Amino acid sequence: MRHPIVIVPACVNRIGAQPYHTAQDKYLAAVLRGARCMPLVLPAFGAAVDLDAVLGIADGVMLTGAPSNVHPALYGQAVRDASLPQDRARDATTLPLIHAVLERGLPLLAVCRGFQEINVALGGTLHQAVQQVAGMHDHREEPAHTLEQQYGAAHRVALTPNGRMAQMLGGADALMVNSLHGQGIDRLAAGLTVEARADDGLVEAFTVSAAPGFTLAVQWHPEWRFEDNPDALALFRAFGDACRRYRDGRDGRNGRGA
Repeated sequence: MRHPIVIVPACVNRIGAQPYHTAQDKYLAAVLRGARCMPLVLPAFGAAVDLDAVLGIADGVMLTGAPSNVHPALYGQAVRDASLPQDRARDATTLPLIHAVLERGLPLLAVCRGFQEINVALGGTLHQAVQQVAGMHDHREEPAHTLEQQYGAAHRVALTPNGRMAQMLGGADALMVNSLHGQGIDRLAAGLTVEARADDGLVEAFTVSAAPGFTLAVQWHPEWRFEDNPDALALFRAFGDACRRYRDGRDGRNGRGA
């Protein structure tokens, strides 16, 4: 039986004098070894992407984190800090992709920027600087720290009782998670169900209520050393299992089988 194929949209980054379409190894490794699926990186070509062709071979989609932020114009705001990186090519690729994935019922897993992309795609808004919002904590990493320190457990999130995510984690009521983001959800889009909140009230995980397939979006980074984190591994296993079910159903309809 073939491995499920998971589409991972790329970022556009300049390396030297040339732009590159890039995806971090830790996300691809989590798809490969955590979800036990085969990742395929999708170039960020925006409107030029043939979504029917891409999703015609896909069994799931993972939206990764990134150094860049979703452009504020997409949720009706002006840029507050021009020094923060943007990636309009990724925005133009992922937002239409999200709608197409949800319409087709493909499994969808999103992390950090991907979490914010889904909220914006469905009509929600973001805080451009969570640390400047009254009552909110500073959720950013310390740049001077090592990667191990930056990705270490930073704060607690409380899971929604009997929620989908709590069920994935065997009925857990809380988790300790890492925290490496300056932006976060302000207004939650209609149709999203909160699965976890930080102690300051910030939404940290959600699912898409009416989606016919698996959905889960988290603000933290479960892909970091997922094999050493039973909760993170459980989330990737649940995503991979959903991708296998989607693959089996589609292959059965197409008469391909094993």
